[in-house]
Parts: sequence; structure tokens; C-alpha cells
Amino acid sequence: MRRIIRALWILVALVFLLETWLWDRLAPIVAWMVGQIPWGGVKLAVVACIARLSPAASLVVFVIPAVLLIPLKLAGLWLLTHDHVFSAIGLFVLAKVIGLGVTAFVFGATRDKLLELAWFQAVYQRVMGWRDWAHAEVKPITRRARAVIWLVRPRRTRRLLRRLARTRRRVSEPAGAA
Repeated sequence: MRRIIRALWILVALVFLLETWLWDRLAPIVAWMVGQIPWGGVKLAVVACIARLSPAASLVVFVIPAVLLIPLKLAGLWLLTHDHVFSAIGLFVLAKVIGLGVTAFVFGATRDKLLELAWFQAVYQRVMGWRDWAHAEVKPITRRARAVIWLVRPRRTRRLLRRLARTRRRVSEPAGAA
């Protein structure tokens, strides 16, 4: 029974880490893609507008993107129930990427205001604690898995992964850092 409970906790940790991994890895790429859109001063105006809001109003702004994505996710569920599996998966991925990009932008603009709310700061600290816990739970497993994968991975795959990592680093660097 203890092994089953331990396995379930590790599964929870893996799901949580998948979400945080997506945030950490894809946020710079999505931010770069959004940065390619010629918005001019729109982003700066949005950030300036948010800066003038109260913490409670900033919370509303932070929640809006998640609420706006609900119809997209419901459409994905509808597609899934009508046996359009690939379309549903594509729509879920699209919603995830859009949600990630918008949420990263909005959170970056509202973070300081949101952390002025005592309960939000407590939740934020708790989530960061969960993240640290999840990393600690999964670290021994990932260390072993990486060792095994490294032994069986072809040389070309390693080169491709190195190129992808360089591209990701280059994309996530600030404009003046290059």
C-alpha cells in the first residue's frame, strides 16, 4: 500500500513538474514569438495601464486570460466527444500555447501588484514550495532515466538536442545580451 501511495505522489509530482517545465521551457519561446508580432507600443501601453491598477483589479486582469480560454477548451472537448481526436489535440495544444504566452505576459505585468495581496503571496509561496517538493521527489528518478537514455540515444539525436538547446537559449536571451 505504501508503494502505491508513493507512486501516486510521484505521479502528482511529475504532472506538476510537466506544467512547470512547460512554463519554464516554452515561455521564452512563446514570448519571442509574440515579440515578433509588430504590436508597437500596445504592449507597453498595456503594462502601463496594469501598473496603475489596484492589486484587486490586477487579479481580475490576471484571471481574464484563463476565463477567455474556456470556450476553446470546451470546443476541444466537443471535438473529442465527436471522434475528432487529432483536431481536439491540436486545439488543446493551441489553447495551451496561447494560454502560456498570455499568462506569462500578464503575470509578468501583474506579479508585483498580485504579491501585495497577502493571500496571493501565501498561495504563490505554497506553489513554489510544491515545485521544490516535486523536483526533490522526481530528481532521483530523472537522474537514473537520463543516464539510461544517454547510453541508448544515437549521436545524431544528441547533436539535434544540443542545437535545440542553443536555439532556445538564443531565443530567451534579452535583445542586448547578444
